[in-house]
Amino acid sequence: MKSTPYSHLRIYTFILLLSVFINHVPAQKAKSVILIYLDGGPAQTDTFDPKPEATRDIFGNFKEVSTTNVPGIIIGSKLPLLAQQTDKYSLIRSMTHGVFAHETGHYAMITGDLSGGSIVYPSYGAVISYFKKDSYTGILPPYISLTAANNRFNEGGFLGNAYKSFDTGGAPEKSAFEVEGIINSFVPEDRFQQRMQLLKTIEKLSPTFNNPDVSEQVDSMRGRNVGFIFGESRAAFDLSSESAETRERYGMHRIGQSCLAARKLVEAGVPFINVRTTGWDTHKKHFQRMNEMLPELDQALSALLADLDAKGLLESTIVLCGGEFGRTPRVQWEAPWNGGRAHYGKAFSYLVAGGGFIPGKVVGKTDKTGEEIVERKVYPSDLIGTVYLLMGINPKGTLPHISEGEIPVLPSLGKEGQSNGLLYELIKTNK
Repeated sequence: MKSTPYSHLRIYTFILLLSVFINHVPAQKAKSVILIYLDGGPAQTDTFDPKPEATRDIFGNFKEVSTTNVPGIIIGSKLPLLAQQTDKYSLIRSMTHGVFAHETGHYAMITGDLSGGSIVYPSYGAVISYFKKDSYTGILPPYISLTAANNRFNEGGFLGNAYKSFDTGGAPEKSAFEVEGIINSFVPEDRFQQRMQLLKTIEKLSPTFNNPDVSEQVDSMRGRNVGFIFGESRAAFDLSSESAETRERYGMHRIGQSCLAARKLVEAGVPFINVRTTGWDTHKKHFQRMNEMLPELDQALSALLADLDAKGLLESTIVLCGGEFGRTPRVQWEAPWNGGRAHYGKAFSYLVAGGGFIPGKVVGKTDKTGEEIVERKVYPSDLIGTVYLLMGINPKGTLPHISEGEIPVLPSLGKEGQSNGLLYELIKTNK
């Protein structure tokens, strides 16, 4: 082919674009996601973005900080165990969506959608379930919430209920973790088997079940259901199989044992596990409540990160921790709040770890009071899109809508005021 003055330029441009693409390809694909969802909105200034140099109107009763095992990074004083695990995670201190209401804040952080359109998007747990439907072969549901979904936006959205969260119910911190449809302490296995035998005896009296085709189909379906109740799925939720030392390390409280159950579900291959913990909506008695809740979070999350790492699972498991927004950096000392923090969607923090995320870094920065972002805004679609990328899902791909046809997986991604780009600076690449 005859060379033109622009041939070499085209070739150079192609090679340059190819190089950029290759350098942005994740070094590996994650297999599972654990979302530690702090429902109600945790205070970033008391957790992952402390401001010890500010005034008491900002740091309140928590002026002290925890020095971490990564030089230059500090976190809240009530998180000393996580401070010694900082080399396993990174912090985003510039999350934003500008939403100050719970419902719309949940929707933004669970779907990544800030478009304001009429289409109700599925949560990213549901989207991951949809894209993994052919590759995931486990007996357990691909999207599980311990112990309940955050709100209605953890439903399947326009994908339908087939992809909604399976809520376990129950209380993992109790001696028997009763899981909806799987574990019921009132019906022991021997009594269940007696009932199954009685059912078969009754069925033999029915002409319908004398048909071999019908009986074969029923036996097959019943076999799968019984296997679901008493097989591997039951073992995945059996926390009594863990040593007392392990359970105590996570903490014998709801979030601790939920995190332990999440680790077991990762071992079972479940793609998305949502650990929901409530009580973070601290308009009143904020510091009193944080004195109780932050040590539990510290114990549970630090144990989970250490455990996943020790078992060689952290590299293939994404761990996220945050809520629907943050809380006002300025403490509301006046009545009726008397030392509370209100909703704040302008600037807040998230912890990210594992699954291809680079550890030991801080992305984004807020000003000296934590009220304004001064470096690298990160929107929900940027974070969720990065999770999709690490899970081997194209964040710029499409999903099928029953009436709209193929629509974007993330309608806000790449849109001004709704996105600032994927978190390539936190991705381990093939370079």
